[in-house]
Amino acid sequence: MTIQVFGHKSPDTDSTGSPIIWAWYLSEIKGTPAEAKLLGEPNTEAAWLLNRWDLPMPAIIKDVADDAAVVIVDTNNPAELPANINGADVQAIIDHHKLVGGLETKGPIDITVRPVACTATIMFDLMGDIEMPDWVKGTMLTCILSDTLEFRSPTTTDHDKAVCEKLAADLGIDIPSYAAEMFAAKSDVSSFADAELLRMDSKEYAVDGTKFRVSVLETTSPSTVLDRKASLMETMTTVASEDGVEQVLLFVVDILNEQSTLLVPNELVKTVATKSFGVDASGDTVVLPGVVSRKKQIIPNLKV
Repeated sequence: MTIQVFGHKSPDTDSTGSPIIWAWYLSEIKGTPAEAKLLGEPNTEAAWLLNRWDLPMPAIIKDVADDAAVVIVDTNNPAELPANINGADVQAIIDHHKLVGGLETKGPIDITVRPVACTATIMFDLMGDIEMPDWVKGTMLTCILSDTLEFRSPTTTDHDKAVCEKLAADLGIDIPSYAAEMFAAKSDVSSFADAELLRMDSKEYAVDGTKFRVSVLETTSPSTVLDRKASLMETMTTVASEDGVEQVLLFVVDILNEQSTLLVPNELVKTVATKSFGVDASGDTVVLPGVVSRKKQIIPNLKV
């Protein structure tokens, strides 16, 4: 049986690249047939990764069959996984997020959850001293630079940076130049509809019983997104209704200036902004200096 390897819904670079890396490792090094899958369309940076390293896009799946062999990477949250995930035969989890709970497995499994910025960093360690093709190294490098925002994110560890620097040296890649190309691709969102932008890099999260879709758009050109704030705020109501949440929270992360702008469409978000970040949210946007990480700075601070 071929193992399906996948990350979370709304796949970013790590949830696109890491399944490809691990499927290669299982198939080519461990001799266990495996295929990478996606749970949605990859974002612009993830699509750039596939093109840059000439990788075929994994098939997109909507669910998994009963007893299907799977490996979960870059998440352990059932809300971010196929509806029938507990019916599947989950064989391993590789992740760098907090444990959420709710997954049920058929038996004991391999679980690796480590406090680093990226799943690909963990995979680099788990693989050990093996020969990797350049595309595997390049995919790892891209995932880590993405999740760390080129070491700007507070999630970055010294180990993430050391792995990145080793991979870049092996490939003869200049990290600042390469990261600039990545972030330019991530910032090109002109072809996406408002609803697509709101769902592109988002996670569902409940705060004291209030469900939110917490959306993050990381960009080197925040004005490109903020110029659309009126239509984005209008579309938030539709997306929230369709997705069964109370509100969409959109944080536009300015990568270069290391800050984010939260759109404030109504009183609920104004309350969230004030209670969570201690700011005066009197306008329709509020700037949050130094806030760039959903995992470490946004989600843990949310209050209603």
